[in-house]
Amino acid sequence: AFSFNAATNVLTVTATTAQYADLAESYAADSDYEPGTVLEFGGDEEVTISTTDSSKRVAGVVSTNPAYLMNAGLSGMYIASVALTGRVPVKVEGPVAKGDLMVSNGNGRARACMDAVPVVGTIIGKSLENFTGGEGTIEVVIGKQ
Repeated sequence: AFSFNAATNVLTVTATTAQYADLAESYAADSDYEPGTVLEFGGDEEVTISTTDSSKRVAGVVSTNPAYLMNAGLSGMYIASVALTGRVPVKVEGPVAKGDLMVSNGNGRARACMDAVPVVGTIIGKSLENFTGGEGTIEVVIGKQ
């Protein structure tokens, strides 16, 4: 469904499907971060690159192109669209097995969590792909624990 208000020049649309696969929210960042970068709360603004292994301050991952962006009107020098839930490409260091819980690796990337009982607040999501190692980008379901 849609409506158009000519007086305000506003088009309102309700989507039932979306080409992209995540819900994101805008946060003030201290730099311009590439999609797939793991961020944590901190730095000079609201979020910064995650520099802590298995960080409890992890905020999420910079979205590539969110289906829905909350707080889209936020202004600032750098704005990061942080994926809150859904499927997003994430920079990783492997190896990673499909279904692995993912945590921050301390360098803006994620890694597979090897803890038998993960620490609350550290989980980014679950891997949708196998990855043999080194550095790369894989799809991760954000928010799944």
